[in-house]
Amino acid sequence: MSPDVFLALLVYAFVTSVTPGPNNLMLLASGVNFGFVRTIPHMLGIGIGFLILLLAVGAGLGAVLTAFPVLHTGLKVAGGAYLLYLAWKIATSRSMASAGDDAARPMRFIEAAAFQWVNPKAWVMAVTAMAVYTNPERPFLSVLLVGVVFALVNFPSVSVWAGFGTGLRGFLSDPVRLKWFNIAMGVLLAATLWPMLR
Repeated sequence: MSPDVFLALLVYAFVTSVTPGPNNLMLLASGVNFGFVRTIPHMLGIGIGFLILLLAVGAGLGAVLTAFPVLHTGLKVAGGAYLLYLAWKIATSRSMASAGDDAARPMRFIEAAAFQWVNPKAWVMAVTAMAVYTNPERPFLSVLLVGVVFALVNFPSVSVWAGFGTGLRGFLSDPVRLKWFNIAMGVLLAATLWPMLR
């Protein structure tokens, strides 16, 4: 991979990882409702889950979905339904959880990792990265390099959103503000389905 292509891959990984999407909106809400430390498993789940998805697409899963459109449609429907469920959970949350509160909890590592498989933005990112930045003459090495770049860029990028949410905790400690914040986050999360529905 030439230095120019590598730099383009680095920029693509950063921009797609740090811009708004289902993961980052959920991390923002989690930072507000649970704090940064309790959101770390969610962040790690996103990074590991996306890396596995990315490598699977590079190994040929993207071609399988292209060959069998019904699988692709099923994945979109399942992903959309789960995203709406998560949006509803966020929108109806009414109180911040304290460290000892087990009734409300942030998304677990395995849940966040599994969510990447039904996350429309993650699929677009993975398929585009593998189509644009891999070299057919060296498929294994280039797929691995794309995976490493995303792994290095992802965690710092998503941490910004959880950190920003944590920074808002003081302002949103007012129950009315928190209620409207969570409703707005739920609506925005549901709205991330719009590109998939078009």
